[in-house]
Amino acid sequence: MNTVNAGQDGVISRCAEQAPSVRWALASLSLCVLLSSLGISIANVALPDLAQAFSASFQAVQWVVLAYLLAITTLIVSVGRLGDIVGRRRLLVAGISLFTVASVLCGVAPTLSLLIAARALQGLGAAIMMALTMAIVGETIPKARTGSAIGLLGTMSAIGTALGPSLGGILIAGAGWRAIFLINLPLGVVTFLLALRYLPEDRRALQTVRTGFDPVGTLLLALTLAAYALAMTQGRGRFGPLNVALLLAAVFGVGLFVLAETRTAAPLIRLAMFRNHALSASLAMSMLVSTVMMATLVVGPFYLSRTLGLDTALVGLVLSVGPLVAAVTAVPAGRIADRFGAQRVTSVGLVGMAAGCVTLSLLPALFGVAGYVAPLVVVTSSYALFQTANNTNVMIGVSADRRGAISGLLNLSRNLGLITGASVMGAVFALASATSDVAAAHPEPVATGMRFTYGVAAALVIFALAISLASRFFATPPVLYECR
Repeated sequence: MNTVNAGQDGVISRCAEQAPSVRWALASLSLCVLLSSLGISIANVALPDLAQAFSASFQAVQWVVLAYLLAITTLIVSVGRLGDIVGRRRLLVAGISLFTVASVLCGVAPTLSLLIAARALQGLGAAIMMALTMAIVGETIPKARTGSAIGLLGTMSAIGTALGPSLGGILIAGAGWRAIFLINLPLGVVTFLLALRYLPEDRRALQTVRTGFDPVGTLLLALTLAAYALAMTQGRGRFGPLNVALLLAAVFGVGLFVLAETRTAAPLIRLAMFRNHALSASLAMSMLVSTVMMATLVVGPFYLSRTLGLDTALVGLVLSVGPLVAAVTAVPAGRIADRFGAQRVTSVGLVGMAAGCVTLSLLPALFGVAGYVAPLVVVTSSYALFQTANNTNVMIGVSADRRGAISGLLNLSRNLGLITGASVMGAVFALASATSDVAAAHPEPVATGMRFTYGVAAALVIFALAISLASRFFATPPVLYECR
């Protein structure tokens, strides 16, 4: 026992010697997460100005947002795996450069078509940054502090999400819509210099086991994910023939992808990984919980404005509570996961989310805005607890040559959950409200729809909790890492 403690003390001592460089490395990774999440939220507020500037319809300018999201969703696993092969530091630095250059191209784009193309390139850079930040944490941060580091990344993601609309509004009012993209130039340069200086060099030891890239699997996965994302986003929550065709194409694509992966010597995703019950459970829970979290953005604005009678400014203020709470609680959540164990904290977070969803369906009718905000705080803080612990639980047990791919899968599960939630939870809300136009519905049907939607959300979280508890019976022994 004393020998084990002495070994752990030695690891901690070596990590402490690296503390200054580790802090700066973590700062560069945090900026990567901030920029990529800011890129999602900041563009939404500019859509009316873009429609006016380019004399385009809302459906056309909507692709400024959609192109970015599609690029991230379709490529995040592939770029994560590519980082495992060519070197994560090298690819991350290239991704930061691409994101920064693409941001400038967005800011100077003379036509809407070129702006959309530049946004797709920016999304590719963001996908690289999202996929590799968590993977590099495993090489940079000692295992005992992995939860805290991942919690910090969660905080930066929440800050980027919360900051986007307000920062975008200020920039557009002062300098026009181009400023929301050009602001990334100085931020990107700082991030690039920090990454170049402080991120650890790619380990030579891994180069001997690196295998080839899987272009067929990459293409099939990208097309499959694109079909699914478009099926979920086109039609604004209404499923027409095009949505059904895209969904069927996605199902067919999954079959082709699985077939291709079983026949290649260097698969993009090793299907055998999913026999690890803990990993499969973590990915499933992440998608379910993200689907639930989207309900707060889909249902919230209609309930707050139609039923509680808040104006637009107050609706925005109430909705900003969620990201702000997540930003405040993510780092403490990481420390709690480090202290009490990630698996246990994952379940606690899910219990909190289920309780929050149940109270969200009941309390607003009794206490108005306060009855909405208090359960929302419970849901979002519990989500931060779950997300940090779940990611930590996965990343501390991943073999070094697969960290990029697994990090990409974690991010993909979250993105797919958000995309699915926007469509499914929106459809549940509209169905429960019994109206074809929720924006013009009377207060009572909207309230009924809100209660039913959060009831469904609570059921989904309880299902995720059941997955969490069941996975413990099949858990494999953890893999121990030293500070690298």
